[in-house]
Amino acid sequence: MDLSNENIIHKKGKKNEYLQFRKLLEYQDILIHAYSLGTNLNFRTAKVNKQKLSQEEYEKAMHDYQQLCHSIDSDYMNLIKTNQTHTDCVKVVEEKINQKEPDFNLANYDNTDGLITNQKERMLCTTNADCILLLFFDPIEKVIANTHSGWRGTLQRIGVKTVQKMVKEFGCKPQDIICCICPSIRKCHFEVGKEVKEQFEKEFQDIKPLHLMIEEKIPNQKWNIDTVFINQILLEKEGLKKENIIDSGICSVCHSNQIHSYRVEKEGYGLNTALIQLK
Repeated sequence: MDLSNENIIHKKGKKNEYLQFRKLLEYQDILIHAYSLGTNLNFRTAKVNKQKLSQEEYEKAMHDYQQLCHSIDSDYMNLIKTNQTHTDCVKVVEEKINQKEPDFNLANYDNTDGLITNQKERMLCTTNADCILLLFFDPIEKVIANTHSGWRGTLQRIGVKTVQKMVKEFGCKPQDIICCICPSIRKCHFEVGKEVKEQFEKEFQDIKPLHLMIEEKIPNQKWNIDTVFINQILLEKEGLKKENIIDSGICSVCHSNQIHSYRVEKEGYGLNTALIQLK
């Protein structure tokens, strides 16, 4: 199924498929990006439930990264990946640490869910299987960021903190920043219990009307939450222009035949990846 729409293009190569945002393609002379497609691919390179990957699984992930990077004319050796743990920590990337392999599983990026850089040939990388991935680009200051914002990260406003760090560290102006929202679980499938619902109500009292954010599904038992909408509103409040917040509009659960979804796959779930790099 072709997932192209007004905001994204579904690219089909000989060996893999991926999505690109039409808005970011306007800057393809200075910017490279992609979001992976295909449940036959798995970009997991770290521990799962405290169990280490087998060497075969790790090598498969490295091969998948190589193929995806090759498709977008980038060198997979430029990859720099966070060790995501649903934090609000965003770090600035300056130097490439490993010289002969990608920067995976490094202590420098432990408990980190967002990366920012103004350096060329630094391929910032995040992964997801329902969580939101946010790709940021300031075309004026030539700064990029890649942030993992699951529901816990959204509660901690990590998207906003990414923008604030871009402003503080690189002099970016929020009105210049573009933010692209990759495929993720949407309100139609993000069902939660009372405890999580109440956390969102408490944290986001400033977002109105509430029914657009939280919808009761089963009286006093289950609620559906729109984390994409929350991120959009928070970024607008931080100063991003509405037209610069670009949503892929794709639910990972609805399209679980093409995109990994934790809620569908459960134990042993695979991971998609989002990449962004300055040329």
